[in-house]
Order: sequence, then C-alpha cells, then structure tokens
Amino acid sequence: MQLQILSFDLCRLELRTRLPFRYGIATMTRVPHLFARLRVAVDGRECVGTAADLLPPKWFTKNPVTPPDEEIAPMLRVIQHAFRLAVGLRGPSVFALWRELYAAQSAWGAEAKLPPLLVHFGTSLVERALIEAVGRATGTTFAGMLRANSLGLELGEIHPALKDAVPADFLPPAPLPQVIARHTVGLADPLTDDDIQLDERLDDGLPQSLVACIRAYGLHHFKIKILGDPARDTGRLVRLAALLQQHAPTDFAFTLDGNEQFTSFEQFREFWESVTARADLRDFFRHLLFVEQPLHRDAALQPEAGDALREWPTRPPLIIDESDATPGDLPLALRLGYDGTSHKNCKGIFKGVAHACLLARLQREEPARRHVMSGEDLCNVGPVALLQDLAVMAALGIRSVERNGHHYHAGLSQFPPAMQRQVLAQHPDLYQPGARGWPTLRIADGKIELDTINRAPLGVGFEVDLSACVPVAEAGG
Repeated sequence: MQLQILSFDLCRLELRTRLPFRYGIATMTRVPHLFARLRVAVDGRECVGTAADLLPPKWFTKNPVTPPDEEIAPMLRVIQHAFRLAVGLRGPSVFALWRELYAAQSAWGAEAKLPPLLVHFGTSLVERALIEAVGRATGTTFAGMLRANSLGLELGEIHPALKDAVPADFLPPAPLPQVIARHTVGLADPLTDDDIQLDERLDDGLPQSLVACIRAYGLHHFKIKILGDPARDTGRLVRLAALLQQHAPTDFAFTLDGNEQFTSFEQFREFWESVTARADLRDFFRHLLFVEQPLHRDAALQPEAGDALREWPTRPPLIIDESDATPGDLPLALRLGYDGTSHKNCKGIFKGVAHACLLARLQREEPARRHVMSGEDLCNVGPVALLQDLAVMAALGIRSVERNGHHYHAGLSQFPPAMQRQVLAQHPDLYQPGARGWPTLRIADGKIELDTINRAPLGVGFEVDLSACVPVAEAGG
C-alpha cells in the first residue's frame, strides 16, 4: 500500500452543556467541538477521513492559573501544526506515516516547551482521520485492520518488549459486541431529583439526577470523581454509597477518579485508609474496580511515588491517566507499582493499542497480578468522536467504558440537522430519536450496543456533512 496525505481542513461548533460538568479544577459549561477532515491518496485513489473531539480546558495542562478561554488557542495551535506537518507525508503504511509525524511533532513541541499530552492531541487527530480514510478506501473495519495488521503497526517501536509481536497476538479475535457504560458522577452533579433547584430543572426529556439516570439507563457501573478534600469527599462517598446500594443493581461496580487532587501517596493513603475503615463504607468499597490518577502528573511518576507504593502492599488497584503522555510512561508507571493505564483516543490510538498489548502480555506472564486497561472519557459526544472511540474500545476488548457525553450534552441536539439524520440512518442501534426529536444515545441495562460501530471503518461509516460548521482560522506555528 502506498499512502500520501494531500490536504486537510478544520472546522468547529460551539457547544453548551445541559448541566455543569465539574472535573478536578475545572467546570465545563461550554466547549468548542472540532472536526478535522483529511484527504489521503491510497494507492493513487483519493479518500477522505474525518476525526473530531472536544477542546476541553484544564485537561491537557491542569494549570490552575490560566483562564479556561485562553487554553483553546494552544490546543488549536498544536492541532494545526500537526496537520500542516502531515500534508505531503508519504509511506507504505499508516503506522509509517504516524511514526514520522510523531517524531516531527515531538521535536517541535519540545522546542516550544509544550507538554507532550497537549502536543500529541494534534497527532492523535491526524492519526484518527488517516486510519478512517484507509478503512474507507479498503472497505475494512478498525478491528479487521488490527487483526490483519494492515495498518503496519510495529509494536516493538513503541514498547521494545513487544518486538516481533503483532496486535493479533494479544487482542480479542473479534471486537466486543457491546460495552458497559460506566456513568460519571461529576463533582457538581445532583444525586437525587430533590437536589435540583426548581430554576435548574431541565425540560429536555433526559434524566438529570444520578438516581434518575440509573432508572432510565439501567446503570450498574459508575465513575466517582473526588476533590482531594477529605471531609467533603467522605461525606459525599457516604451518601453515594447509600444511594447506589439502594437504587443500583446488587452487582454494581465503580471506579474512583482522583483528578490529580493529591500531592503524594502518603496523603492519598491517609485518605484511603480513613474512608475504607468506616463501617458505612466497608461494603461499598468491595465494589471498587480501581482508582484513577490520584496524584498530580508532576508527582505521579516520580521516584518518591514508587517508594510510597512499595511501602503500601495493601493499596487498591491504581492506574495513570493524565500521566500517560508518552509511550514510555506506562512502562515507568508499572515499574513504580501502578497497575495500568487508560485509553482514550485523544491520547493516541497506536499508543493505546501498544499499551493494551503490553498489559495483556504482562498478564500472561504475571497472572497473580492484575493489569488494568480501562476506557475513559471526557464528555465525548458523536457524531464522530464517540463512535471512533467506541470502535477502538471494542477492538481492544475494554468492557467497562466511562461514557458521560450523553449526560452532559443534550444528545446531538446542538449538531446540524444533516449530521443528526446521518447518525440516525447509519447507527439505529446506537442512537434513537429522543423525546424532543434529536438523537439520543441508546443505553439499555447499562450497556451500549456496537453492531453498526463494528461494521464501519473506525466506527463512523459515512462522510460527515460539515457544511454548517465554522472553518477554523489559520494560526501561527
């Protein structure tokens, strides 16, 4: 196969959340949604691939000083730079082009003194659009391309321990037909209908409180965000435990998201031991799956963290998320004592695939130790980003996937009618017309069906109508 990247264009829509999404130091009430379209020559035939994502403030940098609105321009800068670098690239495989782009974008980011997680947000969007273009050109699904390794992925280039291995050695023989929707309980979310003030009640046909969401969607997996304030977190956990034990199925499970709110493992351990020792939380914590990123990224991978973990043999399963910025971060985290990492497409598909393969290999070698590859989310929504993310989760075999975009956004109501019609026509198992007519995500018995996702090139399966989106102005590099 011979590939050449020909051109690109970027456009955006401005979205508002239906209720505030508070995560860590940020509260999201409005956010730009970016679409990227890439034109690629595949063996001389021009094809189009699309990618999309939110531009979420305070996730890629977690800088408490910068105003949220001032974080949009740096995201657009790295995205535009990656796409400009990509134009003209030629190679025999998607991975070969990605590797060249990753190296060039890394060098530019280091010179510009930008954090790698932010720098490669741009790389990930090129990667997604390129994979979709090749899938459309060849009529192959993402899972099919992984199994055949037609993307040319050289796992040993990312993790030397996987030299001479291919994805099919470690990944499921077929993508998952469904995933469990792990519902985020944001820091500002109402837990019961009685918590909602009259002037804050929504009239959009969707459940608003946690208890209402459990009833509407049959939820049984949850992700609970904490503040790093022991008194407030403890009181909130006690209340959540009572509500989940009353309203959720008896086999419910949850994860705890530390949101980088702790400065050291000593501090986190003190909090952990205080809450798990409580009689009113002891049974609740038996439902825990893992804890995500309790330490700030500046401290999470330092030697001191490893020292603290070695001194804490009874610790819960721990994974990194924001600290997973470069391919070497997961192996370092595992050496320090973490149990795994998360996947989300904004951190990179090839990196995520290699991580999943590495963890699967280690699980075979160390069956007594649990190795975790989780699926996480940051308010991800369709008609492109969510679908591509689910396609990757299914191919990697990640069963419990944090999904929250459908809760913090009113379905696809803010997207142009042409996009809404395309999604409903192509993915009737994933979306349904809601009470107000616009598409809403189908979740039944706490699960999301993926049949049409798995049959489409990287989840989407149609060329998205972007005619109503606003072109992104060119920015300097």
